[in-house]
Amino acid sequence: MPDAPVIVSSDPESFPHSVLAERHPALIRKVLDAFPYGPDRRRALDALLTSVTEGVLEPLGPDAADGAQWDAWGLRAYAGRSWFEVPFLWAESYFYRRLLEAVGYFAPGPWRGVDPFRPFKLAELDTPEADAELAALDQLAARPAQDRATALLHGSLWGNRADLGFQLSAAGGPSAERQLVADESELFWALFSGGTVCLVADNAGRELIPDLLLIDHLLLHGRADRVVLHLKPYPYYVSDATTADLLDAVHRLTGAGGAAAESGRRLRVALTDGSLAVRTHPFSCAPLPYADMPDDLAHEFAQADVTLLKGDLNYRRLVGDRDWPPTTPFARATAYFPGPVAALRTLKSDVVVGLAPRTESSLVAAEGQSWRTSGTHALIQARP
Repeated sequence: MPDAPVIVSSDPESFPHSVLAERHPALIRKVLDAFPYGPDRRRALDALLTSVTEGVLEPLGPDAADGAQWDAWGLRAYAGRSWFEVPFLWAESYFYRRLLEAVGYFAPGPWRGVDPFRPFKLAELDTPEADAELAALDQLAARPAQDRATALLHGSLWGNRADLGFQLSAAGGPSAERQLVADESELFWALFSGGTVCLVADNAGRELIPDLLLIDHLLLHGRADRVVLHLKPYPYYVSDATTADLLDAVHRLTGAGGAAAESGRRLRVALTDGSLAVRTHPFSCAPLPYADMPDDLAHEFAQADVTLLKGDLNYRRLVGDRDWPPTTPFARATAYFPGPVAALRTLKSDVVVGLAPRTESSLVAAEGQSWRTSGTHALIQARP
């Protein structure tokens, strides 16, 4: 299969350029506002702001324990080049690694291990919207089994827009299906018939909770005998889920009352007895596609009965952050993956495969190319 061009950020009119030129500087300012960092950390963040807007990629500090790993991942080749000239996935990932260095996350001292994104994650859990979504589970419990499964699947698919998932489904409102650019739900469910499921998580907060509810459903109804939940080993991409975020989400569920609390208690038991296992791997924060995953991770995915990857970033890494024709078959783009694989993803970046020609043409006619990045469309894809 011929390679499609790797996406870079050099076009000032492109979505990737806006991420590096606008979103990342705004995030630095937000982190500065959220924490009372001292002068040294503030200077480091200011220097990173200058680097990403005006400068070039610089190496990690000499004391970085993962310096050799990042060199192997491409830093030696890209150091000294503009952020906008290297692959978008690589530049975006390295930005977050440099941000953690700037705030002292890895260094000895008072800020070691302090998640710079934690206030934003916790704020999502303590909102009226979160209360409403969890309360909707009580209504959902009375629905037929297939309706519950579909609603929980859509809740996980849409993340913090889960009102389009289990909340509206429980109330009999409009379905999210009309916004799916690809819907292989039947094939998706056929992959979940017991055994071991690897679920590669995406975001924390209100997006992790529906993932946990889906995991609870899989275990409760025998669609999985064991789930291995892959989380990030350290904070990444603002809201990506870590082990601490998992604990916060389970605590939020158990404290909610009703059906949500029942799910939370089952999840706690599952964590205790091993039917829900937590896994972190350094490659989860690598700036590379899963096609370049190390042998140990490939072996783990190969041993699973199915691997489910959640979210936009994992999708980009699964199919490759390339300018694929949208009609490229999902099965071809994921042919390298060592075992059955499925993806649940809300579209928030340019990459997409597996669309029917008629679907692509109607989206372009109605929305130009904005449908790729607006977060208003989603997909469910699977490959046995």
